[in-house]
Amino acid sequence: MRTSALLSCLLLLGAAPPAATSVLSPDEQLKAIIQPVSGTMMHATVERLVSFGTRHTMSSQVDPKRGIGAALTWSEGEFRRFSRACFGCLTVTRASEMVSGKRIPSPTRVTDVIAIQRGILRPNDVVIITGHIDSRVTDVTNSDEFEPGANDDGSGSAAVIEAARVLSKQRFPGTIVYALLSGEEQGLYGGKILANYAAKSGWNVLANFNNDIVGNSCSSDGLCDDAHVRVFSEGPRWQGGDQLRPLVRSQGGENDAPSRNISRWLDDLADRLAIGLDVRQVWRSDRLGRGGDHLEFLTAGFPAVRLSVAVENYDWQHQDVRVENGKQYGDTIDHMDFAYLEKVTKLNVAALAAFASAPPPPAPSVQGAVSTDTTLDWEAVPGAASYIVRWRRTDGSGWTAKLAAKPRCDVIPLGVKENRARTETPPADLKCQQVLEGYRVDDWVFGVSSVGANGFEGPVASAVPGGAFRPWIKPAATK
Repeated sequence: MRTSALLSCLLLLGAAPPAATSVLSPDEQLKAIIQPVSGTMMHATVERLVSFGTRHTMSSQVDPKRGIGAALTWSEGEFRRFSRACFGCLTVTRASEMVSGKRIPSPTRVTDVIAIQRGILRPNDVVIITGHIDSRVTDVTNSDEFEPGANDDGSGSAAVIEAARVLSKQRFPGTIVYALLSGEEQGLYGGKILANYAAKSGWNVLANFNNDIVGNSCSSDGLCDDAHVRVFSEGPRWQGGDQLRPLVRSQGGENDAPSRNISRWLDDLADRLAIGLDVRQVWRSDRLGRGGDHLEFLTAGFPAVRLSVAVENYDWQHQDVRVENGKQYGDTIDHMDFAYLEKVTKLNVAALAAFASAPPPPAPSVQGAVSTDTTLDWEAVPGAASYIVRWRRTDGSGWTAKLAAKPRCDVIPLGVKENRARTETPPADLKCQQVLEGYRVDDWVFGVSSVGANGFEGPVASAVPGGAFRPWIKPAATK
């Protein structure tokens, strides 16, 4: 193994590097990891997807050259090719269900193609990138028309495939899953199938990055923007419903679902990496009255966000390919901006690598009613060498203050002005506690993030009901 590759593995795994070797910071490592991401490669991928003529969910599943079946087979072959190059590092499989509904009048098998890159230290901690491989035209039930689906969602599918190509050459403590979903246009079936698969597999899903329409930079009104990507995230947690709502009303959490903190984390990550792309946080689950596969992850209690272009072109999505009055309609590849798609994919790749390298976020709780101090408690996280406590005003959009600390992970509180930190990584059966003296709990929102020995920090988990990155479960009744 080359020295640089060995160093990369050691750093990502949290091991100490050789004494004479200069250590790259986490951001420097991420910049090196995303460097091979190629818009040219993704152009070839989208061309191949378009060549299948249609990828409609109800198109042929057995024709070797045309239809959804041929597209799935080719994509699965790409994952297997990457796996051979990394000596079997990817487990490639399919998840299928028979479905029918308003947009699928006859029972149809809907299939997702999945590639699993298992983590070396924490294989059950999972981060997922998705794009939907199916396409459509004006009539959502028309499976015979030419349906190129270049941007919607050949772009997201290309991002998933490119992420697998680049990241399969690395090794990470946590698991990365690359998934191409079917049935999105017919009712988000592919997202539901994968969420079910994750639940049945017992995965601790920490995040889903759903890429849907991420490859164009100009809209139908002439507005162009290749410097931003929208990240949609839910604020109040959907999963938990009526049981969670009274707790949020009493203790806060309207703007602090895990997905909202992933959005904040992505915004900060994009700024630090300086890839020429800024995150525009959109604080709603998806576009007004519309939806994507990430919603099914949210329903299952898994944190998820949607990445989408800064400006959509409605003439180039969900349209028959045609020319009317000199205007071209249809989702064809010539309308795409692959330099822009490259930047969006670099952000995805960096986020996947960072998430898989950092310890999972903790699950903090907060106390401090009728007190001049605030106390945060959380269970110690396996793999966390330290934690960062953050806070912001209740009307603040982002985390504005922080305290880097290695708190005593037992029953003894650690005051902000004290320095009694333990240096060892605490076992997971201990409680950590941090006291913030002089901070009234009513006026602030608090959260905690985990930091590994390798320096990678995950997103903040807010100390609010439903703020933990695991599915919310109703607390047991107290006697």
